[in-house]
Amino acid sequence: MKKPITNKLLWIFAVGQFGWSLLSGIIATWLVNLYTGNLKEGSTNAIFKGFLTQNPLLLGITLFGIITAVGRIFDAVTDPLIASWSDRSNYKGGRRIPFMKAIAIPFALVTALVFVLPVTKSIVANDVIIFVLLMLFYLFMTIYCTPYNALIAELGDTQEHRINVSTYISFTYIAGFSVATFMPNLAGLLEGAVGKENSVRFAIGIMCALAAVAMLIPAFLIKERDYIDSKPVKTPAFKSLIATFKDAQFRRFVYSDVIYFFAVTLFQTGLADFETNLMGISTDKTFLLTVLMTVVSLSLYPVVNRLAPKLGKKNIIITGFFAYSAVFLITALSSAAKVGSVHIFGIIVAVLAGIPMAILGILPQACVADVSELNTLSTGEDRSGMFFAARTFAMKLGQALSMLIYTSVTASKLGNEAEETVVAASQYRTVAFIATGACLIGALLFFLYKEKFIMKRIGELKDQNTAEEAGAQVAAAGEA
Repeated sequence: MKKPITNKLLWIFAVGQFGWSLLSGIIATWLVNLYTGNLKEGSTNAIFKGFLTQNPLLLGITLFGIITAVGRIFDAVTDPLIASWSDRSNYKGGRRIPFMKAIAIPFALVTALVFVLPVTKSIVANDVIIFVLLMLFYLFMTIYCTPYNALIAELGDTQEHRINVSTYISFTYIAGFSVATFMPNLAGLLEGAVGKENSVRFAIGIMCALAAVAMLIPAFLIKERDYIDSKPVKTPAFKSLIATFKDAQFRRFVYSDVIYFFAVTLFQTGLADFETNLMGISTDKTFLLTVLMTVVSLSLYPVVNRLAPKLGKKNIIITGFFAYSAVFLITALSSAAKVGSVHIFGIIVAVLAGIPMAILGILPQACVADVSELNTLSTGEDRSGMFFAARTFAMKLGQALSMLIYTSVTASKLGNEAEETVVAASQYRTVAFIATGACLIGALLFFLYKEKFIMKRIGELKDQNTAEEAGAQVAAAGEA
């Protein structure tokens, strides 16, 4: 008999999400901000700008645009390979936990090195160094996150547990992302002792160490085989991937999921720039808005958790898409308007963004777990690793397109004064308008997802399995 899955266990599991979302948040929030854009006195904006190539390299595409595009091609190969490796494995510690233990520290280390190593006197050498480091970042994130995400379906053994675990990891995801935005404040505390550039590197290093500890907590505290009766699958990697995308309901989900990650990554990547360049907020104050956004989002978690079974995940997710569209549109139209010391648009965006953050942070994972469970019940083969890997690939595809668009639209242009490159406010507004349109498309696509059909079939197949097991027990008793 396996041990029962409890909410305490699900919270321990969720701590790992804090770790990898912190690392992801560091890259998403500060990579472009520190290495490109406009230098601002008293802030950390673009302080590493001189180390890397700034001009577009090919057809208007920037260095980071090319890196992320190549990275996604790289992921197209590694995601299904890691997922299949995890699904097919039979380690003593389980199918998922051994991967998390092995890669947590290298994942955190390479994230820190992205901001430490490109410091040679050769810009070309620095370009190569950051390319290699970011490829390793994407690989290590896949090795940790693909098995981790597969556990969402396996620990979510009931509909209640699936929604609960999705809620908990959404909480820790926002917490990790929020801590990442605190980087300039932490750097400010260290600046007097180590200098401006090094204070940023030390701040990021401290955060990466914290992330490594968080990722190791579920890896060491959860004994996977005590809770999950996992059997290695036999389907080869790419055959399993093809079978995953042949699932009609999963395809319907993924269509809108790619759009979601495209839009939300535009928002996350540009958030610091939107706040400083459009809303006139100083860099050291942006963290306060992130705190407000987080508080609003977290306060809505119980509401989303309770409403999901009553209203259906699909209806609430569509509402989240429309809410994000409103947030992006307001951002595009924002200005530096203030009442006293209060930045009006900053407050409005922070409060409204908390709504879709709560919805789309919780429910999509539960949808993938639903689809994965239906597939397992239908085929008798648990390929949850591949389902979440396919979703991770969708996430990375959306992020890659986002980085390609963001870095191209906000590419520096020669200023009118001196020989300084600048990014115009209109370029940031264009990014926000693109995100607005993308979220509207995502909402429309999600109407194709058939949640009622999925939940009905899961119930039918579970009842059928229960009846068959009861029949087998009666037959065995009769023979005895």
